[in-house]
Amino acid sequence: MASQQYKAWSVVTASTIAFTVCFMIWMMFAVIGIPIKKMLDLNETQFGILIATPVLTGSLIRLPLGMWTDKFGGRIVFFVLMLSTVIPIFMISQATQFWHFLVTGLFVGVAGGSFTVGISYCARWFPKNRQGTAMGIFGAGNTGAAVTKLVAPSIVVAYGWAMVPQMYAVLMLVTAILFWFFTYTCPDHAAGKTVTMREQLAALKDPRVWRYSQYYSIVFGGYVALALWMTKYYITEYGFDLKTAALMAAAFSIPGGVLRALGGYYSDKFGAHTITWWVMLVSLTCLFLLSYPQTELTIKTVTGPVAYHVGLGPVAFTVIMFTLGIAFAIGKASVFKYISDDYPHNIGVISGIVGLAGGMGGFLLPIMFGALVDLTGIRSSAFMLMFGVVFVSLLWMYWTEVRARDKAAAKSRAADILE
Repeated sequence: MASQQYKAWSVVTASTIAFTVCFMIWMMFAVIGIPIKKMLDLNETQFGILIATPVLTGSLIRLPLGMWTDKFGGRIVFFVLMLSTVIPIFMISQATQFWHFLVTGLFVGVAGGSFTVGISYCARWFPKNRQGTAMGIFGAGNTGAAVTKLVAPSIVVAYGWAMVPQMYAVLMLVTAILFWFFTYTCPDHAAGKTVTMREQLAALKDPRVWRYSQYYSIVFGGYVALALWMTKYYITEYGFDLKTAALMAAAFSIPGGVLRALGGYYSDKFGAHTITWWVMLVSLTCLFLLSYPQTELTIKTVTGPVAYHVGLGPVAFTVIMFTLGIAFAIGKASVFKYISDDYPHNIGVISGIVGLAGGMGGFLLPIMFGALVDLTGIRSSAFMLMFGVVFVSLLWMYWTEVRARDKAAAKSRAADILE
């Protein structure tokens, strides 16, 4: 009989692979959406809606999936979830009108809810001091966004965009079957069966849950939104072809997934608050640099006008995006470390709420990106919006965590003096 440790790592490995495939499929419109945009002659806002539609379903379903995971166990919920998406994935290849893609995209988006299932399923197999690392390893499945950018463009160029969902449908079916054979039923999931829906939803009244949701709407929602947006951004801003643009965009997506495990390790070691604070500061700095639009500046001098060009070239832009990807990867893990610390027996529903908020960020931001470009004509307006959101979150973190801790420390010192 397999040992508990073997089962735990088998679950994490199989779940991480399954989540990677789910994320590949969730993000495929980042690549196939570009030829679809051309085929349907969509504007920027419509393109934003197209690529964000799967994210909407994947976000809204996270809360019920978290509740079902606590109640029935992660293994069966994850397996059924993957099977339910196989036919909708294939049907995308048969779509010919804008509404066809939106409807099928909504059903395919269920794959995005796999995160909430897997994060709770994996965490339950490990002691508290190792949960951050386990969740970080699982979260590395976000790399699926980069895998799609590396694989899908070649398929599009060789066989056309319709071949991508056809191949992905087969991949999802095979992954679901292998997942079932290499995972085990969590030994303590049955405890959740006594929890009522009313008790689970009571978590919505906790202000800490809303604060963590705000953090996650940046580090995950922002990651999803930019992962969807960057391929087209490289094409329109720097004139790259689809394959090159997707490869450059992968520089953001790869660290955003792979290094999540590192974020889990550091969160276990230094604490969720410290890591998340630094993630926000680094993100704010990167987004400030990315926000500056391409500018032609003319200065009148004594010898005549002198023209300067101010703006990021593709190399500098990619380096900053890579740095931002690292920050988001670490932040995604640190936010869930907050959850495992504060809600050890209710991880599924809390991760569902927080994951829903993060996913809604990933849904709304691409649409807002497109609308801002249509309204202003400035492509970097996407980063301006992100900068404002991160700035607000930093202020919230300062007043609710940093100031609160300072006040608590001051009261403790005063009490010691009085004694």
